[in-house]
Amino acid sequence: MCTSISFSRPALYGRNLDLEVSFGERVVITPRDYPFPFHNRPAPEHHFAMVGMASVAAGVPLYAEAMNEKGLYLAGLNFPGNAVYFPDGGTPGCVAPYELIPLVLGTCATLDEARALLKELRIIGTPFAPQLPPAPLHWHIADATGSITAEPMEDGLRLWENPAGVLTNNPPFPFHMMHLNAFQSLSPRQPENTFAPSLALHSYGQGMGALGLPGDASPMSRFVRACFLKEHSVFTKDADENAMQFFRILDAVAMVRGSVVTPEGKYDETIYSCCADADTLTYYYKTYSNGRPSAVRLSPEACTGRELRQFEPDRRPDILFADEKETFQ
Repeated sequence: MCTSISFSRPALYGRNLDLEVSFGERVVITPRDYPFPFHNRPAPEHHFAMVGMASVAAGVPLYAEAMNEKGLYLAGLNFPGNAVYFPDGGTPGCVAPYELIPLVLGTCATLDEARALLKELRIIGTPFAPQLPPAPLHWHIADATGSITAEPMEDGLRLWENPAGVLTNNPPFPFHMMHLNAFQSLSPRQPENTFAPSLALHSYGQGMGALGLPGDASPMSRFVRACFLKEHSVFTKDADENAMQFFRILDAVAMVRGSVVTPEGKYDETIYSCCADADTLTYYYKTYSNGRPSAVRLSPEACTGRELRQFEPDRRPDILFADEKETFQ
């Protein structure tokens, strides 16, 4: 399970990736001249550079999410039982799930361009390799102008405008937007007594205006909680501070080890969280065991060339002991 969120101003995008096992993830910068292989189309000679979290199989980055050098973001999230892929017909308009991120981010500079391309695509169930079957996914696409959701259904790839800037997992996206109607009365401010105005009722603690905000780890509840926190989030003019604020929202919908147990008896947990800043082209990330964020920049130098640049996330606790500093205040 996962949660993805996007802001237009500041232009920040990112996600929690929640799984019971690591998938060999690492931060990968793909430069413009790296030859992406596609199943039903020739590899482009040039494409936009991108950065995100991926596993690398046979030298190919299999992105979970990424942002390109133009500030366009795309993330794939688990959509089991609902994602429908067509059989491989060998036609040029077909694309496998693992190819969608490099295709869209490699060729599209804006959300409008991505929307137009997605309308022409058919998602096929071709695996990357026999031991790597296609994951059932739907996708969150965003830039500074807004966001959309793409869901592969029986009748093709459906595109939904996503004014909330949030995506989790099942059910399909229209349900999540309808479900928000049940929480219209929640507020970050203290509530007024409309229940019984004749009674002297008072709030006895901060935060009671949001009493009833879901706190469980289900996709429906994470969607609502993320929407509420995103809608009322306050940012500054400092890019790093804004990234930390973004992580605070993701932390509020993260999975704590032991709190979600799969049918196989494993623990679903937030393996990593990321925040991509489209204004500075900085990709921040942190792991479950190391909450101190790290970052890489999609610099002009990083965008050029043919070789992947890979960065192994630090999964060890990184604690700064203040009493070991050389100077004291």
